[in-house]
Amino acid sequence: MSRHKTKAPASRNLRLAEQIQKDLAQLIQRELGTRAGLITLTEVELSPDYAHAKVYFTVLGAEPEVATAALNEKAGYLHSLLFKLLHIHTVPTLHFHHDNQLARGIEMTKLIDRANRPDDFPEENNEVDFEPPKIRG
Repeated sequence: MSRHKTKAPASRNLRLAEQIQKDLAQLIQRELGTRAGLITLTEVELSPDYAHAKVYFTVLGAEPEVATAALNEKAGYLHSLLFKLLHIHTVPTLHFHHDNQLARGIEMTKLIDRANRPDDFPEENNEVDFEPPKIRG
């Protein structure tokens, strides 16, 4: 039997991702403040070997490109701070990505609301000219 498992348990991966998200959120708030807008981390995805982490975020008060640039510029420094907080052998390299799921959800909600508004349709279009079929008898 081999000493090293080829695949880490999913529960450990999830726990570590959640811990990284929690610690990073505090570090970003402390280190960046509001220079890059109000940043909220939405998800952290870890590679199976824990070497890389995709960190998804949303931002208010700044353009997503500006926030992404600021976060990626500070990624090495945040990595070193995270290394001091976490007690694991490999702290992943951080890769920040803007999460546009929230914006797409808001856009879809607006479209649904607009489609369901009855006042958008003129009264005359709501009336349907319908003649029932004639029954021979």
